[in-house]
Amino acid sequence: MMTLGVSHKSSSIISLGSSLSSATQSILWHSPPSSFAFGFYSQGGGLSVGVWLDGGGKNDNKVVWTANRDDPPVTSNGTLILNEKGVLLSIAVSGEKNVIASPNNSAISVFSASMLYSSNFVLYNKDNHTIWKSFEQPTDTLLGGQTLLTDHKLISSSSEKDHSPGRFHLKLTYNYYNESSSSNNNSTVFSASLDVDGNFRLYAYLFERNGVFQTYQLLRALLNSCKVRGFCGLNSYCTFNDNRPYCACLTGTDFIDPLQNNLGCKRNYFEAHCKGGKANIPFYNMASMPCIEWTTGSFYDCNYEAAQFKNGICRKQKLPLRYLLRDPDAQVNSTVLLKVGIISLEADNGTVPSELRPSKVLIKQKNTTVLIFLLTFSLVACSCALLTISGVYIYKFRVLRYKRLLELGNLGLTEELTLTLFSYKELKRATNGFKEELGKGSFGAVYKGSLDRGRQLIAVKRLEKLVEEGEKEFQAEMRAIGRAHHKNLVRLLGYCVEDSKRLLVYEFMGNGSLADLLFKSTNPPDWDERTRIALDVVRGILYLHDECETPIIHCDIKPQNILMDDLWRVKISDFGLAKLLMGDETRTFTRVRGTRGYMAPEWHKSTPISVKVDIYSYGVVLCLVEKELDKLMLGEEVDKRSLERMVMVALWCIQDEPALRPSIKTVLMMLEGITDICIPPRPTASFI
Repeated sequence: MMTLGVSHKSSSIISLGSSLSSATQSILWHSPPSSFAFGFYSQGGGLSVGVWLDGGGKNDNKVVWTANRDDPPVTSNGTLILNEKGVLLSIAVSGEKNVIASPNNSAISVFSASMLYSSNFVLYNKDNHTIWKSFEQPTDTLLGGQTLLTDHKLISSSSEKDHSPGRFHLKLTYNYYNESSSSNNNSTVFSASLDVDGNFRLYAYLFERNGVFQTYQLLRALLNSCKVRGFCGLNSYCTFNDNRPYCACLTGTDFIDPLQNNLGCKRNYFEAHCKGGKANIPFYNMASMPCIEWTTGSFYDCNYEAAQFKNGICRKQKLPLRYLLRDPDAQVNSTVLLKVGIISLEADNGTVPSELRPSKVLIKQKNTTVLIFLLTFSLVACSCALLTISGVYIYKFRVLRYKRLLELGNLGLTEELTLTLFSYKELKRATNGFKEELGKGSFGAVYKGSLDRGRQLIAVKRLEKLVEEGEKEFQAEMRAIGRAHHKNLVRLLGYCVEDSKRLLVYEFMGNGSLADLLFKSTNPPDWDERTRIALDVVRGILYLHDECETPIIHCDIKPQNILMDDLWRVKISDFGLAKLLMGDETRTFTRVRGTRGYMAPEWHKSTPISVKVDIYSYGVVLCLVEKELDKLMLGEEVDKRSLERMVMVALWCIQDEPALRPSIKTVLMMLEGITDICIPPRPTASFI
C-alpha cells in the first residue's frame, strides 16, 4: 500500500440540487482555501470533468483527477447536478445523462457532497458517512492522504493536454511496508504522478500569497527515462542525451508519425520483394548497430529479420522489435544485425523502377519454360489419375485442414508474445528423451526437463495428436498464456514449432497440484493454508476475467489444474481449453469442454457460456476444500465464521442459474469478509 501524507483536513458542504454549467466555467466547487476545484476544464476541442490544482487563472492548472476518462470531451452545453443518485452530467442537445460519481450500492441515497482540502471529492449519506470518494479511483496522480491499493493501478495521460488514458500503467502488486508523512505547511501540496512519458515523479506545489503556485520536482523513479518499458514504440530505440530521452528508428525503418516519434517505426522497403531480382541482384543488406540491447528477448523465429549477438550468443529475431535501448556508455557487449532494403522497390508513382524490371528476353524464356513444364505436368497427371485422387483425398482431409489451423492461429500471434523458440532437438535433450512423465491429458503428456545445465527446471508439454482439437489447444494456450502475466498463473517460457511437432515449455512446479495436496498427501494443509489457497485461486481467476487486456474464460478450473510452486504459491495452469472473449463480448458459444463434475449446467444446453462457468467450477473446488476437513490434524482449530463464509460462497458459486452466481471480484470480497453474504438458495447439483 502506497500512501502520501496529508497536511490539512477541511471541507465545504455541497447540498442536493447544486449544479455547475459548462457555459459558466468560472463557477466551481472549491475546497477551502480554494487550492483545488471540481468542475469543467478545457481539454482538446471540448470540456472534461475533473479535479485540479487551481492557480486562480494566474498560471496553468494541474489536473489531478478526471472522471470517465474513456468518454470523449463534452462539446455542447453540459450541466453537472448533485441529486440523490450522485453527480450526473446532463448534455442539453442529446439529452444524454452520464454518471460522474455515485455510490456502489444504488439503494443508498446521496445527501450531500464535499470538495476536501486534500482534493478528495466525496459523497455523504444522511448520517454524514462517506459513501463514495474520488481517492478510491485514481487516474494518473496520487495526492496527500491518498492510497494506492494492491492490484490497483495508475494510468498515464495521453498527453499534457489530453487526460484520456495513455500507454503506461503503474501497478502495486504487493505490499512491502507502509509509509506516510504529514506536514503542517498548508501552503504546500505534494503529489506523485505517472507522467505522460511513463516515469513516476514526486512533485511539490508551493502556493504564494497571490494564489500563484510554483512547481518543484522532488524525485523521479528512473533517472534515465529510456528505461521506461515501451517509451519508444515498435522498431525504434531510445537514447538518453542532455537529460532527455529521444526515439530513433532502426536502420531500414521510418517513423510512423514524424510528429510523434514515440509511436514507433515501420519498414521503408517491402518485405515481399526481398528475394533478389534481375541477374540475382539482392534487394537487401545486413546493417550493424552496436551498443543496442533488448530488455527482453522477443519474437524468436527461424525466418529472421534481425539478429542480436550478446555475450557470445546469437539470437535470431523477427520484426517488430520492442523495448530497445541504446546506451554507448553501458557495459553491454551487444551488436544488432538488421535485414534492410538496399533500394525502395517502388517509385513515388507506385511503379517498379526500370533498373529492377526483368528484360523482355528473360520474360520470353520464362514463358517458354513454363509452357514446357505445363505440358509435362499434364501428361504425368493423366497417367497417375488414381494416385492423384487418393492424394487429393488425403490433402483435403489432413494437410489442408492442418494448414487452415496454422493460418488461423498465426494471425497476430507473434505480435503478442515474447517467448523463446526452442528446437525439437533442444527439448528432447532437455527432457532426456522425454523420459520422466509428470502427467498426461487428452492432447499429450507433460515431461520434466532442465535448461542451462540443470540450473533451471522446466515442464514440457508435447502435443501428440495432429488433429483439429489438438492444434486449437496449442493456439489457445499460446495466445492466452503469452499475454497473461500474474503471480498466480503458471508462466509459459517458450514453445517449439517444427514440422508437425508442437511443444510448450512452462516453468516447473515442484510441489504438484492441489489434487495431490488434498487427496494424496499424508500432511494435508491446515485451515489457514486452505484459506490462503482459496484466495490465491480467486486472484488468478480475477486476473483472467477482469484484468487481462482480453478477458479469458479458463473453462477447466479443477484441483488438477491448480499447481503449487516451490514456495507453495498457487499457480493456475492448463489454458488449453481457454476461450478468449474479443472486444465487448461477455458471452460466447463454444463446444462442450472442461472436466465432468466441474462443468456448469449451461455447458449441456444450447445457451451461450460466459465467465460464470469458471465461477461454477471454482465453487466445486471450494466444496472439495471444505469436504476434506476430516483430514485436518486432530485438535486443529478452525475459525467457524471463516468456514461458514467459505461454505456460503461455494453455494452461491454453484447456482444453476448463471445470473445468480457472483462475479469473481464479488467472490474475493466475500471471502475476505469485505462484503456481507446473504443466505444462498439451495443448488440442485448432485454432489451437494
